[in-house]
Amino acid sequence: MEAHDKQSVALSSIYASALLTVAKLTVGLATDSLRVLSEAAHSALDFGATVIIYFAVRVSDKPADREHPFGHGKIESVSALIETGLLFLTSLWILKGAVERLFFHSVEVKTTWYAVAVILFSIAVDWSRARALRRVAEQTGSQALEADALHFSTDILSSLVVLIGLGFVAIGWPKGDAIAALGVAVFVFHAGYDMGRRTIDVLVDTAPEGVADDVRRVVCTVPGVVRVERVRARAAGNMVPIEVGLRVSRTLPLPRVEAIRHEVANRIRFAIDRAQPLVHVHPVALDSESITDTVRIVAAAHNFLVNGIDVHEVDGLRHVELELDVDDRLSLTEAHDHATTLERAIRRDIGDDVLMTIHIEPRAIRLLKGTPVADAVLRRMKAAVREIAVTVPSVAGVRHIQAHSAPDGIAVLSVQRRYPGTGRP
Repeated sequence: MEAHDKQSVALSSIYASALLTVAKLTVGLATDSLRVLSEAAHSALDFGATVIIYFAVRVSDKPADREHPFGHGKIESVSALIETGLLFLTSLWILKGAVERLFFHSVEVKTTWYAVAVILFSIAVDWSRARALRRVAEQTGSQALEADALHFSTDILSSLVVLIGLGFVAIGWPKGDAIAALGVAVFVFHAGYDMGRRTIDVLVDTAPEGVADDVRRVVCTVPGVVRVERVRARAAGNMVPIEVGLRVSRTLPLPRVEAIRHEVANRIRFAIDRAQPLVHVHPVALDSESITDTVRIVAAAHNFLVNGIDVHEVDGLRHVELELDVDDRLSLTEAHDHATTLERAIRRDIGDDVLMTIHIEPRAIRLLKGTPVADAVLRRMKAAVREIAVTVPSVAGVRHIQAHSAPDGIAVLSVQRRYPGTGRP
């Protein structure tokens, strides 16, 4: 629907520009007014610019493809840059003609009622187009339509200057027409400069003003976010891609980290119109992290399995005691090397001012081989496991149970659910 609205209002601007060009050219030739002829030339360039913008809007609404993975949004900025160039050319042409009439030539300018009428008609059409373009630009975030709306708004000002110039001619001051032309040249140049500056900002990925601060303010309110590392934002057509890097506690479980990432992205979309957030989450060790959590995290990072972690004080020093499970097929030297590697890794996180005792526990690590048990046996096993699970306070239920017959008995595998907030499996 947005694409249809953008194309519809851009197409109507083409018709309006063509109508104004013909009307102004007709009156300009009839009155020999440089100011009106300048307006006709300006409207002719407007017509060319509106055609370019119409096709740019159509292309920009195409989805991303293999050659353009980030979409086609910047084609609107390119079209706005072309329109900027046309504005500068118009300004120079008007300025040249005004200087010639002021200092080198004198041309008799006729002031007629139909000259005034066509300028008033031009103001009405420009006001209508600027209003329609601005409304759709705000709804769709289209930079091309915003530039076109600014262009039509500038035309209103230049048309008012034309009326002033014709008024000067009517009271017997013919050079007033050329002076009015100078005023229009200034207006057109200013509009071109402003449009060009904003367009180039988009093309060179200048960060939109205030967006980074808004993102930091919004992200810092999300529970679980420790700090915001970086925010990068740019404009791309009618979208605002935003990349955010943030830190969370490394003790958080993965589902919680993913929930934080989604919450951050949703709040950015709500706070900033047409934002496309990309959120990177990085773990960080907090001062409040317990030694037990640190040991588990470090062990997991090195693919070690630890149990029985105990922390207490001995003669004023912290003492960390734990069990390290290793494959029972390892030699004593290999198992000791594993323990040494784990101890060094833990000390890098918690410091050297601790006593550490690591008990090496050999465990049989084998692939479970067997055949499924009979249905009746499986039903009894399921009933027994569920009955036992009810007696364990931290278990909310059992989701899945498997049983296989093995050489030394029946192996039962169950997947349990924990109570929220217990922190235990």
